[in-house]
Amino acid sequence: MMKSIYLILLIFYCSYVGATVRPVVMWHGMGDTCCFPFSLGSIKKLIQEHTNKTYVKSLEIGGNIVMDYQSGFFIHPNKQVEYVCQQLSEDKKLANGYNAIGFSQGGQFLRAVAQRCPNPPMKMLISLGGQHQGVFGLPKCPSLKTSTCEYIRKILYYAAYEEWTQKELVQATYWHDPLREDEYRSRSTFLVDINNELDCNKRYAENLNKLEKFVMVKFLNDTIVQPKESQWFEFYTPGQDKEILPLKKSHVYKCLGLEQLDLDGKLDFLGVEGDHLQMSEQWFIENIIPLLL
Repeated sequence: MMKSIYLILLIFYCSYVGATVRPVVMWHGMGDTCCFPFSLGSIKKLIQEHTNKTYVKSLEIGGNIVMDYQSGFFIHPNKQVEYVCQQLSEDKKLANGYNAIGFSQGGQFLRAVAQRCPNPPMKMLISLGGQHQGVFGLPKCPSLKTSTCEYIRKILYYAAYEEWTQKELVQATYWHDPLREDEYRSRSTFLVDINNELDCNKRYAENLNKLEKFVMVKFLNDTIVQPKESQWFEFYTPGQDKEILPLKKSHVYKCLGLEQLDLDGKLDFLGVEGDHLQMSEQWFIENIIPLLL
């Protein structure tokens, strides 16, 4: 009740004084696009309704909806991040900074943007179900036929670290096999780099620490992301796939600068009941909108 009253007062105040809310940049997940009215299109509308009509840029990869949809499966994340960095740098409305919301794999892609492209400055990163330590399992594939999902699953289990798979299949670039940890570190072409797994890239850590807030949301009943703890930057202890290694005991906590973010009070963890990306409009209004305001 108190949270709802606070939110109403905050929205009223922003509207009354004509406050300008930072622009928002959103990146969709696998099997989605920038602008479907039943997914990110509705989220964009919701944000604008509650933030004094702030500017919201929902990223479209490639230039049309078809290519944008395909990008979630078949355009390497490095190419996508490079494309997005260029788009953001050319958008004058973002010049003074923006808040970012990543949905599912869009969460780790936007983190790569924060680490690699500090201009224009990302002020806040909100990751909704992002797989920051990767995945080891793909029980469901949003918007794909069961047979297609099964085919992708087999490729990942048996050939994720083959050169052609890393080039052609997005999900292979953040496939993290704890039973083949050495192979993962030597052959992953995306996640290993942005997580500073091989070298402590100081530039990545410094840029990530320029964030005013890094918020990670975990869906507590997730049946798509395995393990679901990856949404809070945790993963299996190497060598097995049962026990979860706490974030603070992981290599990435220190090497990527997460420890400093944590010490500075910039690291937030939220949990929501529901399956992958299954959150109510009310939950979003009460928990995400105040962060944007």
